[in-house]
Amino acid sequence: MDNLLPKMIRDEDSFNIHPFNGKKDLLGKLPGRLRAYKKWIPRDYRIVVLVDRDRDDCMVLKRQMETIAIEAGLSTKSSSPNDDTFQVLNRIAIEELEAWFLGDVEALAAAYPGVPLTLGAKERYRDPDAVVNAWEALERVLQQAGYPGPLQKIKSASEISKGMVPDRNRSASFQSFYTGVLACIRQS
Repeated sequence: MDNLLPKMIRDEDSFNIHPFNGKKDLLGKLPGRLRAYKKWIPRDYRIVVLVDRDRDDCMVLKRQMETIAIEAGLSTKSSSPNDDTFQVLNRIAIEELEAWFLGDVEALAAAYPGVPLTLGAKERYRDPDAVVNAWEALERVLQQAGYPGPLQKIKSASEISKGMVPDRNRSASFQSFYTGVLACIRQS
């Protein structure tokens, strides 16, 4: 996110990232965190909540995230009529955040020369969000390109995201995240 968000927001906008120890930790702490934010958050601030779907039912997970925000007294993009002012953007990386890296083959190849630029044309990788166990698939791609594993997730994510271009990413869940972030900026 440190590499991606500056490519999505205006220079005058700022952001803070608050990582959690996995989805269970985030969803467990989210109600209290959002209630606390409700007490002080200025109207032009936006909160973006991003989780991996993993194997969860996307609709159930999204409904859970929406309910948490609404019960905290915050409006969400999904619950705001006509997309007017909202405070919380809930987004889900399908199936895992690593699928987003498979959605930008140019960035992947720039970080790891040897990854073929034709990777996205292969049937398995045409729809990055359909790749089951995206991290393991990404690790296999990199191993086939000559990068022995096990790979370090944070280091690899940082290297690949440096070259990512939001507009060209083929992951539908990435594009949903991206357009949501752009909507946050339009609201501020």
